Amino acid sequence: METILSIAGKPGLYKLVSRGKMNLIVEAIDATHRRQPAFATDKVTSLGDIAMYTTGDDVPLWQVLDNVAKKEGCKEASINYKKVSGKELRAYFKEVLPDFDEDRVHDSDIKKLLQWYNILVTNGYSDFKATLAPEEAESSEENKEQETEAAK
Repeated sequence: METILSIAGKPGLYKLVSRGKMNLIVEAIDATHRRQPAFATDKVTSLGDIAMYTTGDDVPLWQVLDNVAKKEGCKEASINYKKVSGKELRAYFKEVLPDFDEDRVHDSDIKKLLQWYNILVTNGYSDFKATLAPEEAESSEENKEQETEAAK
């Protein structure tokens, strides 16, 4: 599992490369592959920690991106999210995630999701589950070890 990050105030997405004492070293997911530090003062969010609001349980971001990929055939989004009206944007998103919470999911959230989708697909990321989903096998093994230690 790679750690794909979003950094508030900086455009695009980043891949975690290394950790320093006071910062993270990240690499831009684009043609430049520019590396730069992300400091503790930066608001850094892992895409694996993001979910979309629905009328039921929240849906992890990787599942939503996977739904977009199925709709688009793993190509860039067919809709120009920068220029379409809010109504058209929501109609498109309803095809991707039919039960999204229309009160809590804003147009800007949908635009950001489509922007991230295009960045990831353009740069060769298409298996969103493998890339973004938390690995359950590791966490369950760690839990078993902790339970064993606690029992001693």
